[in-house]
Amino acid sequence: MARPPRGFKVRLEPQDEYTHVPDAAANYNESMYFNMFDAAQKVGGWFRIGNRPNEGYAEISVCLYLPGGRVGFMFARPKIAGNTEMNAGGLKVQVVEPFKRLRVTYEGKVLLLDRPGEMAHPSKAFRDNPQLPCTVELDYEAVSPMFGGETVKADGSALEIDPEKSFAKAHYEQHMAAKGRFTVGDETFKVSGHGLRDKSWGPRHWQAINWYRWCPMNFGPDFAMMISLVAGDEGKVRQGGMVLKDGAYDLITEASIDSDWDGDGYQTALRSRIKTESGAQYEIEGQVLSLIPLRNRRKTPDGNELTTRITEGMTEYRCDGKIGYGLSEYLDQIVDGRPTGADLPADWKAGTADFT
Repeated sequence: MARPPRGFKVRLEPQDEYTHVPDAAANYNESMYFNMFDAAQKVGGWFRIGNRPNEGYAEISVCLYLPGGRVGFMFARPKIAGNTEMNAGGLKVQVVEPFKRLRVTYEGKVLLLDRPGEMAHPSKAFRDNPQLPCTVELDYEAVSPMFGGETVKADGSALEIDPEKSFAKAHYEQHMAAKGRFTVGDETFKVSGHGLRDKSWGPRHWQAINWYRWCPMNFGPDFAMMISLVAGDEGKVRQGGMVLKDGAYDLITEASIDSDWDGDGYQTALRSRIKTESGAQYEIEGQVLSLIPLRNRRKTPDGNELTTRITEGMTEYRCDGKIGYGLSEYLDQIVDGRPTGADLPADWKAGTADFT
C-alpha cells in the first residue's frame, strides 16, 4: 500500500484488530494471516483464517516448513454462523493487545508431504500422504509500527468499490517477533524467530488480481522488509512495500524482482532491487528452500472456470551482508495453462503441474 492520493486518507484504529460488520457483498471476506521463521533451525510456517460469513464458511490454511524440505499442510472450509471471531476449524487468533500482541493456536491435523510439489494434484496428495495430529501455539509481539489500513475519503466516508473486482477494501501489515511451539505427529519444535502478519477485510475474489509477487522477510528484530509487485488487468504494475530499520518504516518507492524458475514455473531464486522514500537503495537475493503450490478455483455466473495459482516458498534472503528468512508468495492467474506473471519461455510447457 502506497500513500493515498490527494483527497483521500488511510484510517486504522485499534478496533480494526477485531471483526467488522460484514458488507452486503456475497463475497465479503475478513482474514488474518501470520508467518514466522526460526533462523537457527530453518523451520517455520504461516497460518491464515478468512471468514466468509455471507457464504457461511471460513477458509483456513496451516503450513509448516519442516527439516529436510518436508511440509505439513492443511486447508479446510469449516462452516461458520457469523463474523464474530477468528476461530474456525481448529485455528484461532486472539488479540491480546491491539497492534502489539496476538496469539495463534491450532489443533487438528496436517498432511505431511515429503514432496510438497505433490500438492499440484491436491486430491491425489491427500490420498497418498499421511495426515498427522498437529498443534500450534505461537505468541506474537510487534517489532514495528503498523503499515496500511482502509483508504477512505477525506471526510472519512467509505469508497465505493465493485465487489466483483475487489481483492480487499482494507489491508494492513506489521513485522513481529514470534515464539512458541508446534508439533507434527511425534515431532515437537520449540521455535523463536520473526515474521510478518496482515489483516484485510472487504469483498474478495482471488481472481481480482492479474498477478502479484509478495516477499516478506526478516533479518532480525531491527531490519526487515516487505516487497510487493501487483499487476492489474490493465497491465500496470504497482511497486510498493516497506523497509523496517531503527524501529521505523521507510516506504519503498521503486522495486523490481527478477526470478528463476523450474520446469513447473515455480520460483527457485530471486533478485530484487528497491529504493525508498529516504533515498536508500538495497539489493536483495533470495533462495527458495521449500515450496508448496496451492490454488483457488471459481466458476463465474456464465460458467467459466477460473484458476488462481499461489506458490508459497520458504526463502532464505541475503542483504547487506545479513541473512534472513521469509516467504516468496507468487500469485498468478492460469490462462491457457500458463501463469500470467511468470517470465517463461514462449515454448514452456508445465511438467508435473496440474491446474484441473
